[in-house]
Amino acid sequence: MTVNQSLMLNLFTGMLASFAVGAAGALLSGRWPRASRWIGHSFALIGGLFALSLGLGGLLGGVLSLSITQLLPVGGMGLGVDRLSAFFILVVGVAAVPSALYAIGYTREYERRHSIAGMGVSLNLFLASMALVVMARNALTFLALWETMSLASYFLVMTENDRETERAGWLYFVMTHAGFACLLGGFLLLSAATGSMDFAGWQAGAAAVAGPTRAVVFVLLAAGFGSKAGLIPLHIWLPRAHPAAPSHVSALMSGAMIKLGVYGLVRVGFDWLGAGPSWWGGALMVVGAVSAVLGVLYAMVDSDLKRLLAYSSVENVGIILLGLGAAMLFQTYHLPALAALALLASLYHTLNHAVFKSLLFMVAGAVLYSAHTRNMEEMGGLIKRMPQTAVFFLVGSVAIAALPPFNGFISEWITFQSLLLSFQIPDKAVNLTLALSVAALALTSGLAAACFIKAFGISFLALPRSEPVRHAREVGLAMRSAMALLTLACLVLGVAPFVVLRFLSKTTAELLGATPDMQFSWSQLVAGGSFATVSPLWIALALVALLASIPLALRIFRANTARRYYETWGCGRAVQTARFEYTAASFANPFKRVFSILYKPVKELAIEFHPESRFFVRTISYRNDARSIFDESIYGPLNRALRSFAQRVRLLQSGNVNIYLLYILIALVALLIIAR
Repeated sequence: MTVNQSLMLNLFTGMLASFAVGAAGALLSGRWPRASRWIGHSFALIGGLFALSLGLGGLLGGVLSLSITQLLPVGGMGLGVDRLSAFFILVVGVAAVPSALYAIGYTREYERRHSIAGMGVSLNLFLASMALVVMARNALTFLALWETMSLASYFLVMTENDRETERAGWLYFVMTHAGFACLLGGFLLLSAATGSMDFAGWQAGAAAVAGPTRAVVFVLLAAGFGSKAGLIPLHIWLPRAHPAAPSHVSALMSGAMIKLGVYGLVRVGFDWLGAGPSWWGGALMVVGAVSAVLGVLYAMVDSDLKRLLAYSSVENVGIILLGLGAAMLFQTYHLPALAALALLASLYHTLNHAVFKSLLFMVAGAVLYSAHTRNMEEMGGLIKRMPQTAVFFLVGSVAIAALPPFNGFISEWITFQSLLLSFQIPDKAVNLTLALSVAALALTSGLAAACFIKAFGISFLALPRSEPVRHAREVGLAMRSAMALLTLACLVLGVAPFVVLRFLSKTTAELLGATPDMQFSWSQLVAGGSFATVSPLWIALALVALLASIPLALRIFRANTARRYYETWGCGRAVQTARFEYTAASFANPFKRVFSILYKPVKELAIEFHPESRFFVRTISYRNDARSIFDESIYGPLNRALRSFAQRVRLLQSGNVNIYLLYILIALVALLIIAR
């Protein structure tokens, strides 16, 4: 089944028209916040549905090519859809539809405090620019849309008006434009070497980019796209911007926007530059392994639920990069089927992460909306007050921990198989890198499970630790419906992965000219001939049967299932309180001890004694905060050096017109000397 170009054009037009009407409608109805909220987010939802359809059409074989020469100089605005573009448009749509639905209910609280019209305009512009970025077909179009996407997301991050948000927004602004500068430099070098600003010209002239220029282009583009993806050490904006942004925006940024960095890396490694030396893939794998392990380690010790999820995004992008780096290595060593398998794993985890991370951010937003806190130390007992939200968070936690029968298990399983099949590479150094990557992925999976046991247990179980949490209640229908859709998607992508893998195998074939070394059907996946087999559907059915057998066994053996009410044993204390509970800090403390070199913990112990006698203690307060090794070792010294340099350069800004004229004279003389 293929989709004709006229249908693709209609879907594209419908998508752009919906986002345009949503932005214009939200702006024009700004005097009526309720109407602005409904118009802006409803049309964002419709535009997301069109984007989803456009992506599906592209994966079914539909193509699209547009050129609007009047909009931009140097080749005009070039847009097109191939299978890779279609997949990432699909990812944008998968995140956009539930996020827009969720926002209809979530932004009700913003009507009294913030500009709903501004949020509606920025959200529709953000979604449109993300979908268009992956459709760009020349350098100027790509950079213009990339900058539009960055600015729209910046304004969404800056929705709140507090100091934390201002700092987070400023850091995001600086890092995103540092990445943009790297992309600009790489694009200019690539255009100069190939003599073309079009991506098709880059692909045709990739052989002309050789020697040091080729290496510099790769490093610049990898840094530019890596900063947007949130790879360590370019990740510092992510754990600050995600908590500061509204929760549906956090879901979009983590679920869709950072994936466009992955899109750029795929284009660089398999399209614009073609096959490269082995150090390209090896470097990406090392960065991916470090990002995966350190991302989950920093998530483990954080008590802010949204910041924990942000660090977890660093971890999952690292996992995606492991597959991508392995694909580049296999391509270098002329193993196209294995390269396609590793790329398949990377792309499938990209989609899966968009689903379960969007779900988890929405749950965090629901908790914030109802309990008015992101701090897990103030939560507890939410499973009784928000039971449906608790189920959604549990499903997302199981999925992100790569446990069956949900989607995270399948993509990580395929990633493992692609790495384990690396014994076919006849290079011991490369084999060692891949073996260490397998170990890093295994460690990451175990730590992720522990991290989300903490997140779910501390947040939803036991007793409430604060008064707002005691009065929390389930959120509205729109928010719950959005979370339910993503929960269902986690199950479907885990139980029936062949539905998506069939289309992704065609995407890898279009890029690499080879199909993945995997056979898949409705009941099982087989990697590497008969190297490894998994049956996700049968695993799911076995788990359902196991769960169903428990009440059946109780009935067969006539167990007493009547409900009995007893006071929980409290070690002799008559009444249990929240002070008896395990805290997030106590859960994470063993990890702080083992990995203290990374966390650089700061311990503070304050004891207040009774004024009459030091034998009686009135209060004890204890803090054991973790710090970031990157802030302490890289960005802190860099920030101090820049501030010191700025203070010295500031002396040149004297305010004296005569001095400024002298500067102009010196500059002119220098230019004349150079011109000679």
